Amino acid sequence: MQPVFLELNRPFPSPNNALDDPNGLLAIGADLSPRRLIAAYDNGIFPWFSDDQPVLWWSPNPRIGLDLSLHTVNKSMQKFMRKTSLQVSVNRDFSQVIKRCAALRTDETWINSDMIKAYIALHQLGRAHSVEVWKNDELVGGLYGVLVGKVFCGESMFHTETNASKLAFHSFCHHFKQHGGVYIDGQVENPHLISLGMQAIERENFLDLLCKHKDDQVNINCWHQQEIF
Repeated sequence: MQPVFLELNRPFPSPNNALDDPNGLLAIGADLSPRRLIAAYDNGIFPWFSDDQPVLWWSPNPRIGLDLSLHTVNKSMQKFMRKTSLQVSVNRDFSQVIKRCAALRTDETWINSDMIKAYIALHQLGRAHSVEVWKNDELVGGLYGVLVGKVFCGESMFHTETNASKLAFHSFCHHFKQHGGVYIDGQVENPHLISLGMQAIERENFLDLLCKHKDDQVNINCWHQQEIF
Protein backbone atom coordinates (compact mmCIF):
# COMPACT_ATOMS: atom_id res chain seq x y z
CA MET A 1 0.00 0.00 0.00
CA GLN A 2 1.20 3.51 -0.84
CA PRO A 3 0.19 6.87 0.68
CA VAL A 4 -2.42 8.79 -1.28
CA PHE A 5 -1.29 11.80 -3.31
CA LEU A 6 -3.74 14.59 -2.59
CA GLU A 7 -4.95 17.05 -5.18
CA LEU A 8 -6.21 20.30 -3.66
CA ASN A 9 -9.87 19.25 -3.73
CA ARG A 10 -9.40 15.57 -2.96
CA PRO A 11 -10.63 14.52 0.53
CA PHE A 12 -8.49 12.57 2.93
CA PRO A 13 -8.63 8.78 2.80
CA SER A 14 -9.64 6.93 5.96
CA PRO A 15 -6.97 7.12 8.67
CA ASN A 16 -7.22 3.33 8.86
CA ASN A 17 -5.44 3.25 5.49
CA ALA A 18 -2.27 4.78 6.97
CA LEU A 19 0.98 2.87 6.55
CA ASP A 20 2.54 0.72 9.23
CA ASP A 21 6.02 1.77 8.05
CA PRO A 22 6.57 4.62 8.43
CA ASN A 23 3.96 4.43 11.14
CA GLY A 24 0.95 6.55 10.31
CA LEU A 25 1.88 8.08 6.95
CA LEU A 26 -1.45 8.52 5.19
CA ALA A 27 -1.20 11.09 2.41
CA ILE A 28 1.13 13.45 0.57
CA GLY A 29 0.45 16.86 -0.90
CA ALA A 30 -2.38 19.42 -0.93
CA ASP A 31 -1.96 22.56 1.17
CA LEU A 32 -2.14 23.96 4.70
CA SER A 33 -5.29 26.01 4.22
CA PRO A 34 -7.59 26.36 7.25
CA ARG A 35 -10.19 24.21 5.46
CA ARG A 36 -7.67 21.41 4.91
CA LEU A 37 -6.29 21.60 8.45
CA ILE A 38 -9.73 21.54 10.02
CA ALA A 39 -10.69 18.52 7.91
CA ALA A 40 -7.47 16.82 9.01
CA TYR A 41 -7.86 17.36 12.74
CA ASP A 42 -11.56 16.50 12.67
CA ASN A 43 -10.53 13.11 11.31
CA GLY A 44 -7.53 12.37 13.52
CA ILE A 45 -4.91 13.45 10.98
CA PHE A 46 -2.09 15.99 11.32
CA PRO A 47 0.70 17.42 9.11
CA TRP A 48 4.35 16.73 9.90
CA PHE A 49 7.13 17.34 7.40
CA SER A 50 10.50 19.00 6.85
CA ASP A 51 11.32 21.98 4.63
CA ASP A 52 12.67 19.73 1.87
CA GLN A 53 9.50 17.60 1.75
CA PRO A 54 5.97 18.05 0.44
CA VAL A 55 3.19 18.24 3.03
CA LEU A 56 2.97 14.84 4.74
CA TRP A 57 -0.19 13.81 6.60
CA TRP A 58 -0.14 11.31 9.47
CA SER A 59 -2.41 9.23 11.68
CA PRO A 60 -0.18 6.86 13.69
CA ASN A 61 -1.19 3.68 15.47
CA PRO A 62 -0.92 3.73 18.38
CA ARG A 63 -0.80 7.38 19.28
CA ILE A 64 -0.53 8.95 22.70
CA GLY A 65 -2.77 11.11 24.85
CA LEU A 66 -4.30 11.83 28.22
CA ASP A 67 -7.80 11.03 29.44
CA LEU A 68 -8.43 14.05 31.66
CA SER A 69 -10.31 11.94 34.20
CA LEU A 70 -6.89 10.36 34.91
CA HIS A 71 -4.91 13.60 35.08
CA THR A 72 -2.68 13.87 38.16
CA VAL A 73 0.11 16.21 39.26
CA ASN A 74 3.00 14.80 41.28
CA LYS A 75 3.81 16.24 44.69
CA SER A 76 6.88 18.19 43.64
CA MET A 77 4.98 19.86 40.80
CA GLN A 78 2.03 20.60 43.10
CA LYS A 79 4.45 22.34 45.47
CA PHE A 80 5.96 24.30 42.59
CA MET A 81 2.52 25.37 41.32
CA ARG A 82 1.51 26.61 44.77
CA LYS A 83 4.64 28.67 45.26
CA THR A 84 5.53 29.95 41.79
CA SER A 85 5.13 33.58 40.82
CA LEU A 86 4.86 32.63 37.14
CA GLN A 87 1.59 33.66 35.51
CA VAL A 88 -0.49 31.58 33.09
CA SER A 89 -2.76 32.80 30.29
CA VAL A 90 -4.69 31.42 27.33
CA ASN A 91 -4.57 32.94 23.82
CA ARG A 92 -2.74 36.05 24.95
CA ASP A 93 0.02 35.69 22.33
CA PHE A 94 -0.45 32.70 20.04
CA SER A 95 1.98 33.88 17.38
CA GLN A 96 4.85 34.25 19.83
CA VAL A 97 4.21 30.83 21.35
CA ILE A 98 4.37 29.01 18.02
CA LYS A 99 7.43 31.01 16.96
CA ARG A 100 9.21 30.19 20.20
CA CYS A 101 8.30 26.52 19.84
CA ALA A 102 9.92 26.59 16.40
CA ALA A 103 13.02 28.53 17.47
CA LEU A 104 13.84 26.50 20.58
CA ARG A 105 13.54 22.98 19.21
CA THR A 106 16.92 21.24 19.23
CA ASP A 107 16.08 18.81 16.41
CA GLU A 108 15.41 19.71 12.78
CA THR A 109 12.26 21.73 13.28
CA TRP A 110 9.11 20.90 11.37
CA ILE A 111 7.48 24.17 12.43
CA ASN A 112 8.56 26.11 9.35
CA SER A 113 7.29 29.48 8.16
CA ASP A 114 4.41 27.91 6.21
CA MET A 115 3.28 25.98 9.28
CA ILE A 116 3.48 29.11 11.44
CA LYS A 117 1.32 31.09 8.99
CA ALA A 118 -1.17 28.23 8.70
CA TYR A 119 -1.68 27.82 12.44
CA ILE A 120 -1.91 31.55 13.04
CA ALA A 121 -4.74 31.58 10.47
CA LEU A 122 -6.35 28.67 12.30
CA HIS A 123 -6.02 30.56 15.56
CA GLN A 124 -7.75 33.58 14.04
CA LEU A 125 -10.67 31.27 13.22
CA GLY A 126 -10.86 30.12 16.83
CA ARG A 127 -9.62 26.58 16.23
CA ALA A 128 -5.98 26.81 17.34
CA HIS A 129 -5.14 27.95 20.86
CA SER A 130 -2.12 28.75 22.97
CA VAL A 131 -1.21 28.65 26.65
CA GLU A 132 1.41 31.13 27.81
CA VAL A 133 3.58 31.24 30.93
CA TRP A 134 4.94 34.63 31.92
CA LYS A 135 7.67 35.85 34.24
CA ASN A 136 6.57 39.42 34.71
CA ASP A 137 6.00 40.36 31.04
CA GLU A 138 8.51 37.89 29.58
CA LEU A 139 7.22 34.79 27.80
CA VAL A 140 9.08 31.86 29.39
CA GLY A 141 6.99 28.86 28.40
CA GLY A 142 3.90 27.69 26.61
CA LEU A 143 2.17 25.28 24.30
CA TYR A 144 -0.24 25.35 21.38
CA GLY A 145 -2.65 23.00 19.66
CA VAL A 146 -5.94 22.58 17.86
CA LEU A 147 -9.34 22.25 19.51
CA VAL A 148 -11.66 19.57 18.15
CA GLY A 149 -14.78 19.76 20.29
CA LYS A 150 -13.89 18.32 23.71
CA VAL A 151 -10.51 17.06 22.46
CA PHE A 152 -7.39 19.24 22.39
CA CYS A 153 -4.74 18.12 19.90
CA GLY A 154 -1.44 19.33 21.29
CA GLU A 155 1.22 20.33 18.77
CA SER A 156 4.31 21.59 20.59
CA MET A 157 5.54 23.21 23.79
CA PHE A 158 8.61 25.12 24.94
CA HIS A 159 10.23 26.55 28.04
CA THR A 160 13.12 28.82 28.93
CA GLU A 161 12.35 28.75 32.67
CA THR A 162 12.46 25.54 34.73
CA ASN A 163 9.05 23.81 34.88
CA ALA A 164 7.38 26.45 32.69
CA SER A 165 6.15 24.02 30.02
CA LYS A 166 4.95 21.60 32.73
CA LEU A 167 3.12 24.48 34.38
CA ALA A 168 1.46 25.34 31.05
CA PHE A 169 0.43 21.71 30.52
CA HIS A 170 -0.93 20.94 33.99
CA SER A 171 -2.67 24.30 34.27
CA PHE A 172 -4.34 23.79 30.92
CA CYS A 173 -5.37 20.23 31.80
CA HIS A 174 -7.20 21.52 34.85
CA HIS A 175 -8.73 24.45 32.99
CA PHE A 176 -9.81 22.37 30.00
CA LYS A 177 -11.38 19.71 32.20
CA GLN A 178 -13.23 22.34 34.26
CA HIS A 179 -14.77 23.66 31.04
CA GLY A 180 -15.84 20.29 29.67
CA GLY A 181 -12.74 18.96 27.93
CA VAL A 182 -12.21 15.20 28.06
CA TYR A 183 -8.94 14.36 26.28
CA ILE A 184 -5.58 15.80 25.25
CA ASP A 185 -3.94 14.22 22.22
CA GLY A 186 -0.15 14.13 22.09
CA GLN A 187 0.07 12.51 18.64
CA VAL A 188 3.44 10.71 18.75
CA GLU A 189 4.96 9.12 21.85
CA ASN A 190 8.11 10.59 23.37
CA PRO A 191 9.63 10.42 26.89
CA HIS A 192 8.50 13.92 27.85
CA LEU A 193 4.84 13.17 27.08
CA ILE A 194 5.08 9.91 29.03
CA SER A 195 6.47 11.88 31.99
CA LEU A 196 3.37 14.12 31.84
CA GLY A 197 1.10 11.09 32.27
CA MET A 198 0.12 10.44 28.66
CA GLN A 199 -0.56 6.86 27.61
CA ALA A 200 -0.70 4.99 24.32
CA ILE A 201 -4.10 4.61 22.70
CA GLU A 202 -5.06 2.51 19.70
CA ARG A 203 -5.92 4.64 16.68
CA GLU A 204 -9.36 3.03 16.40
CA ASN A 205 -10.18 3.99 19.99
CA PHE A 206 -8.89 7.52 19.49
CA LEU A 207 -10.97 7.96 16.34
CA ASP A 208 -14.06 6.71 18.18
CA LEU A 209 -13.42 9.19 20.99
CA LEU A 210 -12.85 12.01 18.50
CA CYS A 211 -16.04 11.19 16.59
CA LYS A 212 -18.03 11.18 19.83
CA HIS A 213 -16.82 14.60 21.00
CA LYS A 214 -15.74 16.62 17.95
CA ASP A 215 -19.08 18.41 17.54
CA ASP A 216 -19.32 19.44 21.19
CA GLN A 217 -18.60 23.01 22.23
CA VAL A 218 -16.00 24.02 24.80
CA ASN A 219 -15.11 27.64 25.59
CA ILE A 220 -11.54 27.68 26.86
CA ASN A 221 -11.13 31.46 26.61
CA CYS A 222 -12.76 32.05 30.02
CA TRP A 223 -9.51 31.89 31.94
CA HIS A 224 -9.16 32.68 35.63
CA GLN A 225 -5.81 31.83 37.14
CA GLN A 226 -7.30 31.24 40.58
CA GLU A 227 -8.90 28.12 39.07
CA ILE A 228 -5.44 26.57 38.86
CA PHE A 229 -3.64 27.27 42.11
